[in-house]
Amino acid sequence: MGVPVLALALVACATAGPDYRPSENSAATAPAAQGAFLSAQDARFSNADLPDHWWRLYADPRLDALVEQALVANRDLRVADANLTAAQAVLREAEAARTIGTTVSGGATLSRPSGTAESLPGVVGYDLGLAASYPLDLNGRIRRAIEASAADLETVAAARDYVRVSVAAATARAYAQVCAANYSLAVNRRVVALQRETLGATQRLFRGGRGTAFDVSRAQAAVDASEASLPAFDAQRQGGLYLLATLLGRPPADYPKDVESCATLPVLDAALPVGDGAALIRRRPDIRQAERSIAADTARVGVATADLYPQISIGGSLDLSGPLRSAGSGTSFGMSLGPLLSWSFPNRPVVRARIAQADAQVQADLARFDGTVLEALRQTETALENYRRHADQAAALDRARDSAGVSAAQASKLFRFGRGDFLSLLDAQRSLANAEASAAAARVQLVQDQIAVFLALGGGWS
Repeated sequence: MGVPVLALALVACATAGPDYRPSENSAATAPAAQGAFLSAQDARFSNADLPDHWWRLYADPRLDALVEQALVANRDLRVADANLTAAQAVLREAEAARTIGTTVSGGATLSRPSGTAESLPGVVGYDLGLAASYPLDLNGRIRRAIEASAADLETVAAARDYVRVSVAAATARAYAQVCAANYSLAVNRRVVALQRETLGATQRLFRGGRGTAFDVSRAQAAVDASEASLPAFDAQRQGGLYLLATLLGRPPADYPKDVESCATLPVLDAALPVGDGAALIRRRPDIRQAERSIAADTARVGVATADLYPQISIGGSLDLSGPLRSAGSGTSFGMSLGPLLSWSFPNRPVVRARIAQADAQVQADLARFDGTVLEALRQTETALENYRRHADQAAALDRARDSAGVSAAQASKLFRFGRGDFLSLLDAQRSLANAEASAAAARVQLVQDQIAVFLALGGGWS
């Protein structure tokens, strides 16, 4: 090896390109990003860490079983598993680049001197060779490629974890939709039953000469209007059942029949454990995915930089050649040993352009990481705020429902004893029906808000 080449090789002995280090000035390191959530400053929340299997907080064995089944059978998760397997194979391929490579060759020839009669045999010759080489990787090109593939694998693993988070939340939502539809259906049926009692009383009064046909028609209209809302809840229930079947990897007709009768909303008996911003940043798979992308593309800067330097391998070969009649003799054997040098010179401007591209990709990754962190924080704060405000609203609607119930009972009593008019009774019952429906819808929304909080927090993987 000449002095210039040796000097270049020694310069390149350090691994080419920058080493990856997490940024000290990213959005994730800001004190405001790592502190307590602004929207979780009351007794509805606790700063305890969110458990991996957050759905178990509902203490509902049926929900637990559905989520576990979905995490095994869901089609999106199967795709994510296949992507993870492919990434593992890519890493193995990158690691194999630092092993010994071999080449086996062989051939045969038939030659005759010019002027030889065609009937005379020629000389049969042969050539057999075995070559092996081992890359020294003095500039770290292979090491950087392995680093990039390893980070890519972690990126794909994080993407799979995010699918798991989404599947768990979607399954809980679909289950809650079924239970909520049956719950709302039961509430509205109670309202219809009350209105039917009023209709019956009105018909009796009309037959006894104390009422009018107009009173009867208005009571019937109230019953019909309330009954018209019932089919929508049946449709919501079936939609939730069909969604559950899809999440479980089944045809819609094969929905879980044991869930069809669920009529009780999932309830949390304790405050929501939400942790803080620092725990969120550690937990969210999409943040980890964005961070690992930075690591992978930083390593690719090294891969591109390594092309500025020689690629050196130690190689050797064994060779057997000559006439077939002298095969095995000492004169047919040959061997060689020495370094093999590969260099892309004089295309250094091309290499420099590739390095610039890789650097720019890292800068884009850094910006994307900051955006992912900020979006995760925004989603979480919004989900917490929605839950907090809707909980206040649900409490107020519960009070309104209770008051409407008292008012309706009083109006019914006054009407039966002839001290109240029928219009007041209908108005009180209409208010009760609206209050019951609104209170039920608010309770349903609270469950969906809770699941939205768990989804924003990134729970569901371990």
